[in-house]
Amino acid sequence: MSTATAEPLVHEHDTAGHTGSMQLVSFKLGEETYGIEITKIREIILVGEITRIPETPPYVKGLINLRSTVIPVIDLRTRFSLAESELTADSRIMVLNVGSRTIGIVVDSVNEVLRVTRDQISPAPPTVSSAGNDYMTGLVRLKEDLLILLDVDRLFGNDETVALAQAAADAGA
Repeated sequence: MSTATAEPLVHEHDTAGHTGSMQLVSFKLGEETYGIEITKIREIILVGEITRIPETPPYVKGLINLRSTVIPVIDLRTRFSLAESELTADSRIMVLNVGSRTIGIVVDSVNEVLRVTRDQISPAPPTVSSAGNDYMTGLVRLKEDLLILLDVDRLFGNDETVALAQAAADAGA
């Protein structure tokens, strides 16, 4: 499997200086733009061979071997109940640190690294966060788009990552 770390440019969307700012990696799923704090991302790689695991939830694509470390891979489209789509040349696996575990998520494309101020982040609407989507922590207003800010620790809570780790161990990792 070939790995290629993305090297997007950092775009300044912060007019008040860097105090109270954070860096996000933005990515696409369908027509929507999402963001994850850069500190949670270990690396971004090309999608290669993914080994399927029987009897796992539908959103678990399988396992990859990344430099002798077996990592479970989640299809974020399926996890969010979005329509399935074919992988393209722009598809990537974002390798994330979630708690003490490492997992990969498949995304349609990775856009850029953004620096935003805390003032640019609006809380998620109560109707969204009360619908069991408490992993959507806010919305970032960009020029013409809204970016949905995700908290991967909430999205892939402890029970889920333990189950993924167990599946990896069962597969002979």
